[in-house]
Amino acid sequence: MAKICEYFLSPVSPYTYLGHDAFVALASRHQVQLVLKPFDLGRVFSVSGGLPLAQRAPQRQNYRLTELKRWSEFRQLPLNLQPKFFPVSGDLACRLIAAVQLAHGTECALALTGLICRTIWVDEANAADEATLARLAESLDLDGPQLLKAAALANVQSTVAQHTDDAIAAGVFGSPWYVYEEQPFWGQDRLDFVERAFSGA
Repeated sequence: MAKICEYFLSPVSPYTYLGHDAFVALASRHQVQLVLKPFDLGRVFSVSGGLPLAQRAPQRQNYRLTELKRWSEFRQLPLNLQPKFFPVSGDLACRLIAAVQLAHGTECALALTGLICRTIWVDEANAADEATLARLAESLDLDGPQLLKAAALANVQSTVAQHTDDAIAAGVFGSPWYVYEEQPFWGQDRLDFVERAFSGA
C-alpha cells in the first residue's frame, strides 16, 4: 500500500524554505508519495487567528529572527533574515507551482518550489514578479512564459483555491504543514516526528 503525505505550503514562508529540501529528501528516503498543495496563507490566517508579520507584537517579531538564525545555522542553509522583497504576495508563485504540477508532475513542482523559496530568502529577488518566476521555471528547462499563462487560467486558480479549502478543513494555520495518516505536523521543526511517522515508529 502506497504511503502518502499531504504537503501544504506557502513558498513565501521562511520555514517552508528551511525545511523544504530536508522534507523532500525524507519522503524520498522512506518512499512516501507527496501530494503537493500550495495554498493561500493569507486566507488561512484570516480564519485561524494568524497575523501578518507586521501586525505581530514586537516580542514575537524579535524572537522570530532569533529562531530563523538558529535554524539557518542548524540546517546549514544561507538565509537573509530581512530580505529586500518581503513581505511579498505568494499568490502568483502558488499558481505557478500548481500549473507546473498539473503539466509536469509533482517532482518538477517540488523543484520549482525550492527555487522560489530560495529566490526570496537567499537571492533577494521578487517572487511576485512574472519575469523572475519565468526565469526560475526556465532554469528547470520549462517554458516559463507559457506556464505563467497557464497559471492565470481558471482551472489552476480553482486548484489553489481547493488546496486552501483543504488546508482550512484540515486545521492548517501555518506553513509548512504535513498530514500523514491523518496526523498533522506543523513546521519544519517537526521533521523528526514526521520521520518517526514515516518509519512506523
